[in-house]
Amino acid sequence: MGDVVARSTEPQLARIKLAWWREQLEALDEKPPPAEPRLRAVAEQLLPRGLTGGEIAGLEPGWATLLDEKIDPELVAARGALLFRIGGSLLGSDDPKLGEAGALYALASVGRRGLPGLFEPARTRAEALRGHRIERRARPLTMLARAAARDLCKEEGEGGRARALAMLAHRWSGRVC
Repeated sequence: MGDVVARSTEPQLARIKLAWWREQLEALDEKPPPAEPRLRAVAEQLLPRGLTGGEIAGLEPGWATLLDEKIDPELVAARGALLFRIGGSLLGSDDPKLGEAGALYALASVGRRGLPGLFEPARTRAEALRGHRIERRARPLTMLARAAARDLCKEEGEGGRARALAMLAHRWSGRVC
């Protein structure tokens, strides 16, 4: 879905493609996947691990809002929260703050790519994580949230040393903020 939005030159066509992906993911709960390799991978790798196509399809509104004239920060945050909860379940974690970490990551990530208005809602999500130690199993995923939290304070490239150190510190401490 991210590829559809990133490569979009016609928002209406991109919306149709996103709707197709959503419908195809939802259909995986009822029937075998079509020949599309990514849908087959979802059916083979994710569904047997307890996820549903409908659950994964829930990511679509958070991508679709990026095609809107006025982006809805709550939909972006919900996409990130769902993505991190899905990732957490695959990692065997049910940390109660995974959703907040995912929302922070999604908002800051989109903000970095030209929509700085999303930084303020991201700061609110970061504040909700202050002092919380993420469960060890989820930390490979939530390192992205730690990098996002750093991005709210300091502007540097994605490959910066200090950013990498912040992510490593999160791996050890479990703290995002």
